[in-house]
Amino acid sequence: MKGNVTMRDIADKMGVSSVTVSKALNDKEGVSDDLKSKIKVLAEEMGYRLNTAAKSMKEGYSYNVGIIIPERFTGDDSQSFYLKFYQHITKVLENYHYYGILQILSSEDEDQLQLPRTYYENKVDGFIILGQVSSEYIHLLTEHNIPKVFLDFYTDHSEVDSIVTDNFYGVYELTNYLIRNGHREIGFVGNIHSTSSIQDRFLGYYKSLLEHKIDLNQSFVVNDRDDKGRLFDVVQLPQPLPSAFICNNDRVAFNLIQQLKSIGLSIPNDCSVVGFDNDIYSTLSSPPITTVQVNLEEMSTVAVKYIIGKIKNTETSYGRVLIKGQIIHRESVKELSKQTDLAK
Repeated sequence: MKGNVTMRDIADKMGVSSVTVSKALNDKEGVSDDLKSKIKVLAEEMGYRLNTAAKSMKEGYSYNVGIIIPERFTGDDSQSFYLKFYQHITKVLENYHYYGILQILSSEDEDQLQLPRTYYENKVDGFIILGQVSSEYIHLLTEHNIPKVFLDFYTDHSEVDSIVTDNFYGVYELTNYLIRNGHREIGFVGNIHSTSSIQDRFLGYYKSLLEHKIDLNQSFVVNDRDDKGRLFDVVQLPQPLPSAFICNNDRVAFNLIQQLKSIGLSIPNDCSVVGFDNDIYSTLSSPPITTVQVNLEEMSTVAVKYIIGKIKNTETSYGRVLIKGQIIHRESVKELSKQTDLAK
């Protein structure tokens, strides 16, 4: 039967009407969530495929969502953090009978304020912008009446819905963990003017220092990238070195560990290093890196739910949503002395 399955076939199997099946498969009102779920599971088992081309002509939707990623975040390897994000998003979109179209935003198009061709050709119903773009490009996006969601960053444009990991609390907890292990000279590696995520991670680090009455040493705040977001091959290390570094992501932590090793230091014996994201660099590193795991699945699920909601009703607004991460403990932190009283 696969390949020729109709809504009538599903309806007969379920003992419901074709109208009920149609409403369930198209996420329309009038069918309970439980029945919708059962109908969708049966449709999948029977090999039913929704004719999105016919739906598109009838309803005026393309059933495509553009996922815009600035090229500086795609990296030069297949394990790029944002490309993994994209894979999760496309899987969730399939549950809504949507396709995700990857749009790599070149630096030139970003500078020249060029929207993707898919927008001008009406090939997408909305955009998920994955990774921070310039304020000028954000202004361009807000000028156009197309549904959009920011993923993994936010701006002062409060009218644009954003889904971000709880960067502040994640690094706050990571800094607390280092302090519990006896570290009081702690550096932060990241350009705090680059993205909202790095800024929030820095503020989480700073709040922990304040709570433990540790003065912020400005020389311990190390820049890791230029104004375009391109990572430096090596960073300017402070002298003397702190006993631990908090890096704004795992790739930066990986690079820092390589740099420290190149000058003869042992990690974590001579210096502890932690990261953020729990991407492939955290496990490629020797030693493996203690980090904060970002919940890609939940963030992708919420982003897709929001963009579909905004496509169906352009007046819908969700605001900013924080998704909690968790610390993954590995071997890149040395215990100097255990502290049970965090106020000390």
